[in-house]
Amino acid sequence: MTDRPFLTALALGLALLWSAAVPAQTLRTPGGLTLPSATAPAAGNRTADYIVALVNSEPVTNHEVRQRLRQVEQTIAQRNITNAPPREVLLRQVVEQLINERAQLHLARESGLRVSDAEIDQAEQNIAAQNSLSHEEFRRRLRADGYDINRFREELRQQQLLQRLRDREVDSRVRVTDADIDEYLREQKGSSGVENLELNLSHVLVLVPENASEALVAERQARAQRVAERARAGEDFAALAREFSDAAERVNGGEFGWRAASRLPDLFVSSTRNLAPGAIAGPLRSPAGFHVLKVNDKRQAGMPSMSVTQTRASHILLRPSAQLTPEAAIARLSDFRQRIAAGTANFETLARENSQDGSAANGGSLGWALPGQFVPEFEEAMNRLRPGEVSEPIVSRFGVHLIRVDERRNVQLDEKQQRERLRMVVREQKMDEALALWARDVRSRAYVEMREDPQP
Repeated sequence: MTDRPFLTALALGLALLWSAAVPAQTLRTPGGLTLPSATAPAAGNRTADYIVALVNSEPVTNHEVRQRLRQVEQTIAQRNITNAPPREVLLRQVVEQLINERAQLHLARESGLRVSDAEIDQAEQNIAAQNSLSHEEFRRRLRADGYDINRFREELRQQQLLQRLRDREVDSRVRVTDADIDEYLREQKGSSGVENLELNLSHVLVLVPENASEALVAERQARAQRVAERARAGEDFAALAREFSDAAERVNGGEFGWRAASRLPDLFVSSTRNLAPGAIAGPLRSPAGFHVLKVNDKRQAGMPSMSVTQTRASHILLRPSAQLTPEAAIARLSDFRQRIAAGTANFETLARENSQDGSAANGGSLGWALPGQFVPEFEEAMNRLRPGEVSEPIVSRFGVHLIRVDERRNVQLDEKQQRERLRMVVREQKMDEALALWARDVRSRAYVEMREDPQP
């Protein structure tokens, strides 16, 4: 077993692991980019600025290593991850990951891949919205935390460039056949126990600041207790999450979605593994605060849930071109959104007249969709919307979208739909394997010169 899956999960998918326990002072970002509280090295600190390695003539500095290591360790602490490697192992993993990223960025630039300023603007706005801040408030917060805006935007650009390269190079290589699904089912048959347990939980987090007084802790505990009592009395948990939760997923009614037990805090697993769907656990105390959990569903790994939440959404798609810049597409869709909100324009009419998607003829309607049916950047924005809400313009690999959620419902999956859900599970596994092979190939073709050992 290599160390790669652990490090990949931390550095490339932190937001997917568990965003609930991030303290209020830490800004959450999509795609796994975690912002440190400050980035400037201390004056006169020699360990912050020397070169650890050269990758195709580009340096990896000790300051970058220390910063990434600090991000990883903060995430480990905040998410109560108990199976993390020792610090010296993490340090080696961080150096290797930074080398891999440099090699992949070099390949992306050589391949002519680009991420426009408009796409970075949209990514900033999405992060601000996830933190319940306006764009300007978000930037003021970054400056107050000592973060350079230009450097932040460059990190966003690199993350998006890496993702674009991986999508292009790896996605096309992955195929899932019916035989693959049958084999996966055979492997999973008869499996049981927490190592194969998957949980679909919803969550209310009542944050407790560091060094809080006993009185404040008691007040927050009482608030969480009231939430738990109201949930057990039958109140809508999603409404309680939107009203009381301090966690990012409150916009989704507190729902995490399916997570393997190994990717959830031990506190969550031990408190819910023996509960029936619909049961409430908590309040539970963690370093982040008090948690109230609802068990939506549970299953053994590889066996899809018999029910799932479907979303019926509509969209207007504009594809940037030589005649339409990304900035102009965003501005045009922003105008559409304002006109729809003011009641001077109709979403369906605008879609028929302007959308550059096959759904235009149906007023932009995409019909009922299962989770995972759309590309992540589209689905993440869609999942943050309540029925009837219209999104800000969202940039995806297909263009710029204006999204409206029309309705949601819980449905039972038939046998064909269950196999399609399994197809996505198997595809994710194959994607991980293909990504690892591809990353090793890119690394082997890069010129890497190790200079000095990093000092954490």
